Amino acid sequence: MAKKNNKGYTVIIVLLAAVLAAVVGCFGYTYINNDISGNRNTDVEKTIYIADGSSQYDVGQKLLTSDIINSETIWDYWMNKNYPDFKYLGGEYYLNSGMSYDEIAKALIEPDVSHKTISVCIPEGYNIFDIASTMEDNSICTREDFLNACKDKTQYDYSFIAEIPDSETVAYPLEGFLFPATYDLEENMDAKDVVNQMLRAFADRISDSWRTYCADNYMTMYELITLASVVEKETLGDGVAENIASVFLNRLDASHQLQSDVTIDYGNALRANGFDDNVVTSYNTYKCAALPSGPICNPGVANIDAVVNHTDTDYFYFFSYNNGANFYFTDSYADFSAKWEEVKHTNTN
Repeated sequence: MAKKNNKGYTVIIVLLAAVLAAVVGCFGYTYINNDISGNRNTDVEKTIYIADGSSQYDVGQKLLTSDIINSETIWDYWMNKNYPDFKYLGGEYYLNSGMSYDEIAKALIEPDVSHKTISVCIPEGYNIFDIASTMEDNSICTREDFLNACKDKTQYDYSFIAEIPDSETVAYPLEGFLFPATYDLEENMDAKDVVNQMLRAFADRISDSWRTYCADNYMTMYELITLASVVEKETLGDGVAENIASVFLNRLDASHQLQSDVTIDYGNALRANGFDDNVVTSYNTYKCAALPSGPICNPGVANIDAVVNHTDTDYFYFFSYNNGANFYFTDSYADFSAKWEEVKHTNTN
C-alpha cells in the first residue's frame, strides 16, 4: 500500500508543479506583455539624458532607473529583435511610463533637445566675444549665456582664479583663461559647463616654468596672462613674440606705459558691449599706468612661453610694416620715428 501512496503523491506533485508552472508562465507572459505594451500601472514622466553613441545597455539602465520600463533585459531583447541597428543620438528625451516599447523606440529616434557632439575650434588670440559668438554659431549655448558665465569667477574652482582681482574695472574675470583649443562639445550645453571645460584645459597646461617665472618676478599668473594676451595680439609672424615681450617688460621695468594699439581695439569691443568709460579706459595702455585691467584675449602656450622666455634686449619701441610681414625693434625713439617715416607707406591695412 505504501508504494501506491507514493505513486499518488508523485502524481499530485507533478500536477501541482504543472499548475504552478502554468501560473508562473501566465504571470510572466502578462508581466512581459504589460511592460512591452506600456501597461505598467505607474504614472511617471521623466526627461532622460542620453549621451551621443550610448550603448543599448546604458539606455536600458537609464530607462529602468527612471521607472519608464520595468525590465532592461526585456527591453534589450525586444530592441535587438525589432530595431537591431538602432543608433542612439545624444540629447534629452521626454518620456513617460505609459509608453509602449515601440513608442519609446520611436521617441528615441530624434531628441526633443539635441545634444549632438560638435567639434568647435577656438583659435589662439580669440577674445571672449569671439568665443561667445562661436559657441552660439555652433548651437552650443547662447552668446549671452556664455558671457554671463564668464562674469562670476566664484562658480569655478581652480587655484589660478584666486589671483584674479576683485575689481569693478575688470570686464570679464575669466578672459585670458579660456584656453584656445579644439573642443568636442554638445549642442545646448549649460554655458557654465562649457566655460569650465575651457578653464580646465588652461589649468592642465600651467607649467612649472610659468609658476617659477611668476615667483621670481613677483608677478601673479593673472599678470602673466594679461601681458601674454597683449603679446598674442601684437604678434603677426614667427620669431618676434620674444622680442615684443622684451619691449613690454623693459617698459614696465622703467615705469613707462605699454602704449599698445591692440588694447585700444579691445576697449572699443568693451564699449560696443555696454561697458562704461571707466572700464574701457582701464584697458587702454595709452592711458593706464602699466598693464591693462586684464587680458585682452586668450593667448596660446607659445606666447605665454614667449613672455617667460623673452629675449634680453634694450628695445623700447617696435612696429610692424609690409602689412605685418616685417618688424622693426629699437631702443631709440629717434630711430623708431625715422624708420617709420621710411616704411610707413608699405602698410595698406
